[in-house]
Amino acid sequence: MKVLSTLLYLTVVTGLCQPMEPAATTAPMQNDGETQSNSVCNWWPSWRPTSMSLLKTAESKILACIQNDLWARFVTLQSQDRIWTLTVTNKTIRKPAEQAPKTPLVMVHGFGGGVGLWIRNLDALSRSRPVYAFDLLGFGRSSRPAFPSDAVKAEEQFVDSIEQWRQSVGLENMILLGHSLGGYLATSYAIQYPSRVSHLILVDPWGFPDRPKTQPQPQTQTQDDQGQTKRPPAPRWVKAIASVVSLFNPLAVIRAAGPWGPGLVNRFRPDFKRKFEDLFDDDTMTEYIYHCNAQTPSGEVGFRAMAASLGWAKNPMLERVDQLSPSIPITMLYGAQSWVDSSSGDRVAEIRGQAHTRVLLINQASHHVYADQPEQFNKVVENICKTVN
Repeated sequence: MKVLSTLLYLTVVTGLCQPMEPAATTAPMQNDGETQSNSVCNWWPSWRPTSMSLLKTAESKILACIQNDLWARFVTLQSQDRIWTLTVTNKTIRKPAEQAPKTPLVMVHGFGGGVGLWIRNLDALSRSRPVYAFDLLGFGRSSRPAFPSDAVKAEEQFVDSIEQWRQSVGLENMILLGHSLGGYLATSYAIQYPSRVSHLILVDPWGFPDRPKTQPQPQTQTQDDQGQTKRPPAPRWVKAIASVVSLFNPLAVIRAAGPWGPGLVNRFRPDFKRKFEDLFDDDTMTEYIYHCNAQTPSGEVGFRAMAASLGWAKNPMLERVDQLSPSIPITMLYGAQSWVDSSSGDRVAEIRGQAHTRVLLINQASHHVYADQPEQFNKVVENICKTVN
């Protein structure tokens, strides 16, 4: 609590130096939209030990683990925004010339993430088909434009950037996989562009249920009278961020913490280091997370516009899943120990009726299913892809 109180104080001090971070702000990559030009406050950017160059360095160390062929580049959109994109392929498998190419798998990360978080999955999933992963507009190394404060318009900007990216890359259709916020946006994309999605895979998707009128009491991971395991309460880092999200951009506290920011990520997200400890024996992953989120806020401004609070969307996806084409198969994967309630998946299946919808739970996995149980996750996703071709 002492650390959190200090961080809240730092955030308030930042707020005294400048107006509250607006929901829509001009955010060029080389300039920090959280600073003002007055002499009192323009020392804050240098106070944060981050840069796009440091993010690139941290990411390069992660991507060096990839064994298959990797093509990493910026894809320029019609809007002139640039989307940082990875293509991973397995060229060791020779296919007959007459065999049709496999439908590519496209992976969309969640809030505050980036392509580096898929490091446990890219090689395995690219064994039989090309895999694409990209940093969402406003996140990671992609462009960081202004986002509107209106929830519908912010969502449209995200979805339109995905479609522009597809056109620029030249994909006719894809198996679309989205985690958390990426799952929400992937669903919205599939509603608008159904002919482009061969299968929709939603991994612990954010923003599906309606926000309850009264917040439920925290649950402990015990068994009820029927012997069913209750889901754990939201983790401490979620509650910590939620305490300031209504007043500031969700990750403003990381930027306000200045030189203490990297240590803050280590303290509140030690799980990221543990999830990848067999790959890295240092702070590579938490440094990557820090540098992804200590840059100019852009995508998180869009997220803030769409969010009623950290865990709930202003426009819940359950109210729109009936607009999904019945021809699109959907698989929803949840971590059995995640704070995201899998009952939303059951509700999706109920709403879609006879349309193909599967809900799967992966044991001993939390919200980051792909990193907690990568072998099981990769096997499930690979089997789904095989149903396409």
